[in-house]
Amino acid sequence: MVRRRKFPVVGDGGGVWSFVHIADAAEATVGAVERGERGIYNVVDDEPARVAEWLPPYAHAIGAKRPYTVPKLVGWLAAGEAGMIMMTDTRGASNAKAKRELGWEPSYPSWRHGFAAAA
Repeated sequence: MVRRRKFPVVGDGGGVWSFVHIADAAEATVGAVERGERGIYNVVDDEPARVAEWLPPYAHAIGAKRPYTVPKLVGWLAAGEAGMIMMTDTRGASNAKAKRELGWEPSYPSWRHGFAAAA
């Protein structure tokens, strides 16, 4: 969708997303099985980022044109309320518990590293 410019920044792009590389997710899962206590662990990178911050570099990393920016109403019409909220109002997650209790550290501590590696 990003390559086809069908994944725009909606509104101010203020929704904060957290990312994780699949290898980091697998490593954290092994740690949870071997050492984890019952509960929930957020397995994400160290740098939650606003859509407006991460989407243009992602497009660049995959060789796509810069994403469009559309008003919130257009985002709501195209993706519904949930999609519009994800792009404008969500908050990222903290990996502090997974790091502390599992002894886990992401190999890709930032979405910037993961995007570069994937490209």
